[in-house]
Amino acid sequence: MSTFKYNRLDKNNAAVLLVDHQTGLFSLVRDIGATDFKNNVLALASAAKFFDLPTVLTTSFEQGPNGVIIPELKEKFPDAPFISRPGQINAWDNEDFVKAVEATGKKQLIIAGIVTDVCVTFCALSALEAGYEVFVVTDASGTFDEACRYAAWDRMSRAGVQLVNWFSVVCELHRDWRNDIEGLGSLLAGFIPDYKNLMTSYAARSNTGSPSK
Repeated sequence: MSTFKYNRLDKNNAAVLLVDHQTGLFSLVRDIGATDFKNNVLALASAAKFFDLPTVLTTSFEQGPNGVIIPELKEKFPDAPFISRPGQINAWDNEDFVKAVEATGKKQLIIAGIVTDVCVTFCALSALEAGYEVFVVTDASGTFDEACRYAAWDRMSRAGVQLVNWFSVVCELHRDWRNDIEGLGSLLAGFIPDYKNLMTSYAARSNTGSPSK
């Protein structure tokens, strides 16, 4: 008999950690196109806002070559905890960051950042060790190349980290379209052009009373 237990993301028990999405580090991402990558990061951030998930922002050595956090994230979360780490590469080595995570009161952590094999992996493994259930958003995390990415994914998944993408995070949190058809549709349409076409078609059918196909 299988011992597998499907532990779904729960919007009432999840927090989002956005780790080192900094202007300098963005230039290092080569395993995904720059436009798509930024779109995915902002999609995840928008999902955090849509589901009202506690969100913690952190950066590493901003005064150095890594650069400052991308402005879109600061603008989207003006009141969220923001931990500017003076030097720790692993965010979990920073006491203020860990305290901010603990203060969310959530046990499921949705993590994304730059770079996947360092800032994301170190934080994810540390959080897992601390007893959290960890979900790493693969398409909102980036690194130097595919070799680095796959090595990091393998290391994390073998330890028990769950690898997801931002679309699966949104759908698993939402659970049922009937919870908010327009809200979820608008969120998806904002970051998936083809989904915008679906929502336009759906709206047209709804206005004419035509049945969905």
